[in-house]
Order: sequence, then C-alpha cells, then structure tokens
Amino acid sequence: MKKELNNSMSNVTTPLTRREGQGGGSVRPKKFLGQHFLTDLKIASDIADTVDACPDIPVLEVGPGMGVMTQFLVKKPRPLKVVEIDRESVPYLQEHFPTLGDNIIEADFLQMNLEEVFDGKPFVLTGNYPYNISSQIFFKMLENKELIPCCTGMIQKEVAERMAAEPGSKTYGVLSVLMQAWYDVDYLFTVHENVFNPPPKVKSAVIRLTRNSKKELGCDEKLFRRIVKTVFTMRRKMMRNGMKQILGKNHPLLADPVFNLRPEQLSVEEYIQLTNRVDEALVLGKKLE
Repeated sequence: MKKELNNSMSNVTTPLTRREGQGGGSVRPKKFLGQHFLTDLKIASDIADTVDACPDIPVLEVGPGMGVMTQFLVKKPRPLKVVEIDRESVPYLQEHFPTLGDNIIEADFLQMNLEEVFDGKPFVLTGNYPYNISSQIFFKMLENKELIPCCTGMIQKEVAERMAAEPGSKTYGVLSVLMQAWYDVDYLFTVHENVFNPPPKVKSAVIRLTRNSKKELGCDEKLFRRIVKTVFTMRRKMMRNGMKQILGKNHPLLADPVFNLRPEQLSVEEYIQLTNRVDEALVLGKKLE
C-alpha cells in the first residue's frame, strides 16, 4: 500500500554529513558507486526508525557512507553491522564509530554470503541503497528471504513505486510480482532531491518490506520467475505473445482467454495459478512426444 508522508526539509548537517572528515580527511560521493549522501538528520532518523517494525533481531546496514543513518542505528539496543564497499568511507566510519569495531565490514554486499553475517540468524536489512544497484540488492534479498524477515530503506522513487504497485497500474511489473510474492510492501514517504550531496536527478522514497506468511508459492518457482520475466518483456501486448516463447507458437493452451490479457492485469496469485497450468501443459507435452 502506498502512503505519502511529509518529510522534514530542515537540511540540518553535522560532521557526519559534511564532506570533510576529521584530520583533514574527506569522503567524496562517487558516481560510479551510485552515492548520494543524505544530509537531513530528521530524515536519517526517520529511516533508521523503520527497523523498529521488526524488533529484537540484528540489523545490517548497506552502504552507510559517512554514517548519517548509522549514528541513529547504533543507539538502538540491538546488534548492528554495516557493510561498505567504498575504501574512503571505511576508515571514516572506523574513526567516527569505534564501538562498532569489526562490525564495520569492508565488502561488496552483492558478493557476501549472508548466512555468515549473523551466524545464520535472521536480520533486518536497511540502508540508503546505492541507486545503481538497488534492484540487485532486492533480488539478493529474495534469494535470502528466510534470513531477512524485514527490509527497509531508501531507493529511487520510481523503483519504490514499482515494488508497491498494484495489478492494473502502469508501474506494475516484474519487480512488483516477484517482491509481492514473498513480501508485503509499504511505500512510507517521499524524499526530495535537495537533501542529498550531490542532489540526484530523481526523487527518492523510503519503503518497508515485511515477509508474508508464505513458506512456498505452491508452484514451480523457477518457472514462475521465467513466466513473469518473459511476459513483461512485451508488457504492451497480450500475454499470448510472450508465452509463445515458453509454450511454443501453436500450443492449445494459448487459446485460453487469460492470454488475451496484458501482463499487468494479473495478480501474484493469478500468476501462481497460471504457472501451475503451464507446468501441467509442459509435462503433458513431454509425455506426448
């Protein structure tokens, strides 16, 4: 469900949000890392507080930068680790957050074995996610969904809208279906461009994803993902066009009225039902060969 909340535009800064570090050091926002450092402390505090929706488990912050969110997360009575790929940011974090010690991890989140972060225990994932890899972060979360019952943080507004979109909307797509199959998605509030250094060209949004009760989808999950990704490559056309790649051009199942619909018109549950029907058709086809 999408909810719009007013965000603070105070643009308050502290040493943790300026470019200059202690001792003359600096951390420069790097375009190739998709970095846009948040400078508004009220917004940083509000984002940090989103982890409270899933209490009593550890928190992993991705891309802390200069710690504008970290300074609020460390005050919470729960284990915290941060992972940062930027070699400039890591010593800055070590200097400003000495209590974190070895819990400041210099690594590429996308390459990490998340089972090892908290010894196989579930955790909350949060962060001001780098724009250039935000979708990849969420797909990795899906691969580790049993470890991550709750995910919060800030991403591009456009991506947040796609994740929270409902069937029938123009923004409903692959990300919507795959995320909502396993998580309840809440669009919390919009963040404007002028509270970042450097300002991005797009607005941002804060979201919260909470694991639903599903332990399994009730279908072949690999085929489910294949169908969703295939039909949305032709989202402006009837689903029949995309499904020919999976069923073949002359398969009798393609005559079903469901394939007269466009991809954005099916709900997650309807995609699950469709997957089972396609699975049966493919199995039967192999038996008849």
